[in-house]
Amino acid sequence: MPEPQNTSNQPARGQRPPIEHFVAPVVETPVASVDAVKIKEKKSNLWLDAWRDMRRRPMFWISAVIILLVVLVSLFPGWFTDVNPRENVLSKSNAGPEAGHPLGFTVHGYDVYSRIVYGASTSVSVGLIVIAITFVVGTVMGAIAGFFGGFVDTVLSRIGDIFFSIPYILAAVVVMSVLAAHRNPLVIALAIGGFSWPITARIVRGEILRVKNADFVMAAQSLGLSRFATLARHVLPNALAPAIVVTTLSLSSAIVAEATLSFLGVGLPSGQFISWGNDISLAQLSLRTDPMPLIYPSLALSITVLGFVLLGEVVRDALDPKARARR
Repeated sequence: MPEPQNTSNQPARGQRPPIEHFVAPVVETPVASVDAVKIKEKKSNLWLDAWRDMRRRPMFWISAVIILLVVLVSLFPGWFTDVNPRENVLSKSNAGPEAGHPLGFTVHGYDVYSRIVYGASTSVSVGLIVIAITFVVGTVMGAIAGFFGGFVDTVLSRIGDIFFSIPYILAAVVVMSVLAAHRNPLVIALAIGGFSWPITARIVRGEILRVKNADFVMAAQSLGLSRFATLARHVLPNALAPAIVVTTLSLSSAIVAEATLSFLGVGLPSGQFISWGNDISLAQLSLRTDPMPLIYPSLALSITVLGFVLLGEVVRDALDPKARARR
């Protein structure tokens, strides 16, 4: 006789009981959100990382405030004083502060405060032209020498060594003495920048030698990109960080160099241009009797240089991953 069929849920004799599996609805467990790869929302590269590092440092904001104030004074001196810096009253020679003249007068009766305000534009403009010259010439010379190598590297490196062996202050003194009839901010900037670019060139050359052996450079060349295009598109953008740091630090040196040349009497003519160096040079005549006309422009020069030096230090630490890791 045939065996009766098991119509219940009970397992047959000798069989394992069925295992129930619970499957949750797709709405409750979205697969896309569970299996999705978590990607960092913030974009990251060298410059973004540097900015995020700088804005967390108080030194950056201190230097930014100083530089912003100097730039505003240079561009809009009329916002800060309404006194004519070329108007002299000999009866007030070395006179002390009074209403409308908070810092007193120079030995020639000029208002010290207005001379400081209007002298900022001269110093800053010369400094900006100098770093533009050093950055462009130094970057081009260093990049070509480091990337192409061989005979080109030898010739350009020897040219840089010749200029590097000449102190740029001494060279600028000679140039400005020869061009005494053509003293203006552009000429003095060319005299300083024309002999200070080898420092930038050396740093860029060393960085180019490091970057040009990277894998992405080899990949660009294997795709048929010319050597010059590879240098301009891939190698140079990845080697500019040290050059930017040196340029930022060189701005303070350029401002000091302009003031030094004007102090020595071979810079900008005091009758045509208002310069901190010229005012410091004239104030030394009455240093023993009235030192304040010398101290005030010297203090303005020192604060300006300090602002750019602090910014250069912050930029250098921010663009150096090793320095960020040590902090």
